[in-house]
Amino acid sequence: GSVIPLFREQIKAGGPITVTHAQVSRYFMSIPEAAQLVLQAGAMAKGGDVFVLDMGEPVKIINLARQMIELSGLTVLDEKNPDGDIRIELTGLRPGEKLHEELLIGNSPIGTEHPKILRAKEKMLTWPSLRKLLDEIRAAYKAVDVERTRQLVMVNADGGKSSAPSDLGDPLLPNVTGAALESGDQEPLH
Repeated sequence: GSVIPLFREQIKAGGPITVTHAQVSRYFMSIPEAAQLVLQAGAMAKGGDVFVLDMGEPVKIINLARQMIELSGLTVLDEKNPDGDIRIELTGLRPGEKLHEELLIGNSPIGTEHPKILRAKEKMLTWPSLRKLLDEIRAAYKAVDVERTRQLVMVNADGGKSSAPSDLGDPLLPNVTGAALESGDQEPLH
């Protein structure tokens, strides 16, 4: 959800405004603009497409907090202004929270007829390749081979860009071990 309603409530209550980190930034887009772009992207879809909306420049959340305080007719209480009205409190990043959002896994989006809609150029696993990969991950997991499990997940999660050893072969067409093929106790994929 958006931090804007939260900041409004915190300002109304007299503060403080809570921001996780001084460098954290996020993208913002209005609901009508996002809905319009999603509808237009849907009309461009050829099947299996992944689209990314051009959200403009990211906004530093601490700057947004300052602007909202000032737009409320108040001032920021900080070292420069000890007589200010509302303090901004840095609370620390939550587990798994990133400083900056990533809107695209790869870095080569393809333009479309609409300047704010980009088509992602992402590698996808075919169903047979995905089935083999899941079987191999399952086999490594059942063998309690933590390192192999981690390698299989990481090399495939980032499109093969990780620093996993080269013995994994093509990350999109993984080598299936004999254990993965011979194990009769595997659950079927649904």
